[in-house]
Amino acid sequence: MRPAFDEHPVINPLPPVVWLLCGPIIAGEILFGLGQSGLLGDYAMGWRLDALQRFAFDPGILRQMAAHGLWPWKQVARIVTYPFVHGSLMHAVMVLVFVLALGKMVGEIFRGWAVAAVFFAATIAGALVYTAVPVTQGALYGGYPGAYGLIGAFTWLLWMKLGQANANRSRAFMFIGFLMAVRLLFGVLFGGSADWIADFSGFAAGFLASFLVAPGGWRRMLRQIRRR
Repeated sequence: MRPAFDEHPVINPLPPVVWLLCGPIIAGEILFGLGQSGLLGDYAMGWRLDALQRFAFDPGILRQMAAHGLWPWKQVARIVTYPFVHGSLMHAVMVLVFVLALGKMVGEIFRGWAVAAVFFAATIAGALVYTAVPVTQGALYGGYPGAYGLIGAFTWLLWMKLGQANANRSRAFMFIGFLMAVRLLFGVLFGGSADWIADFSGFAAGFLASFLVAPGGWRRMLRQIRRR
């Protein structure tokens, strides 16, 4: 008699959309690692810098385009390409941790297209708000705004669940509050750039987008409008 084994996987599979979001980051880091190892020749040593120059988002460029009314697609595309290039391997790893974990949790409720919509809505909103703040000058790169968008979607899920249980909904914002405190502490102790503006704008965009892209979200929104 054959022994009975549990057929459930040890690790629950990730939604395909999460792999689609993480795939370019993983592939890029593999290429950058090979380039920096010297195995592919000296010309490959600068692949990361070249990728940043090609795909990072520069708020100054967007301001100039808006001022002159010119929108070259290669420059416009930076608003959705910048989350896939990172300044270092550790930078990429931290983003991947957030996207894999939160993408899985959100993807268990949201459809694949909705997860992608949240990620890119947060990415775009983060870049636009970052540009709208006059003091921002440095280039924006890395997937944190999109990852924070997924935090916003996860917060929305907790917020809805607490509301259904007639519990204190403010508890849903404890995680983002903790992250804000940590970012503030690090900024005070070690200094830092203004990219936190894009990150927390991404969170807000992800939270708000969830009202529309969550299962039944549009119908729920219409019902609330009609009640008013």
